[in-house]
Amino acid sequence: MQKIIAYPITVLYFICFGLTLVVFHPIQWFCNNVFGYKAHKISVDCLQFFLLRCLNILGTRFTFNNPNNITTDRPLIIISNHQSMYDISPIMWYMRKHHVKFVAKKELGKGIPSVSYNLRHGGSILIDRRNPRQALPAIMKLGEYIEEHNRAAVIFPEGTRSKDGTPKTFKTKGIEILMKKAPSALIVPITVNNSWKMLRYGNFPMGIGNHVKFTVHRPLELANFTNKTELIEQVERIIIESIEL
Repeated sequence: MQKIIAYPITVLYFICFGLTLVVFHPIQWFCNNVFGYKAHKISVDCLQFFLLRCLNILGTRFTFNNPNNITTDRPLIIISNHQSMYDISPIMWYMRKHHVKFVAKKELGKGIPSVSYNLRHGGSILIDRRNPRQALPAIMKLGEYIEEHNRAAVIFPEGTRSKDGTPKTFKTKGIEILMKKAPSALIVPITVNNSWKMLRYGNFPMGIGNHVKFTVHRPLELANFTNKTELIEQVERIIIESIEL
């Protein structure tokens, strides 16, 4: 019965979602080209707010548990498990004061109103996961960027999303590069739960009535770890131990 109800609700969601992306695309362009980065950042924050409201149409609730008073005058390397594309907007909205940037696959850089524009012009990087020669220098550039401007880089080290919430083994090379290029960064582990349920039936219809949860764990001081492998393993354990299966 829930799946049957999900069909008309999903149609309404996609209409609102599509309109939101189309409306904010020229707004982003105008803000970026006329007023610059700060105005563009505000427009992107507003976009995330409305994208979350679109998800509310599906009965989706969000809990973002962040008990940490994380400073804004340090770069952050945010490391998170990855369950669906619906991990992204909540992190961007609730961590917006940190100017969140993403390591995203290059396919997202074209063809999606608002989303593709922001990925290309907002400070995130697009990588070809099949071409390390292109990916590694791009991640280096992002690390240098967050170190210089005190921004936050989000990386999903599983590489691809988990379709049932079960965590995949972390791929560490991208994290290691970010750590090397942003040595003053704080490492912020985030655990995502229930985001995969948004796609429990596939892309259509979407799952309804889900409670998507984010847990921001205590930041770790990168400079306190001489062995970066041990640090990454610790972060992986912290994230995985909070995944609800």
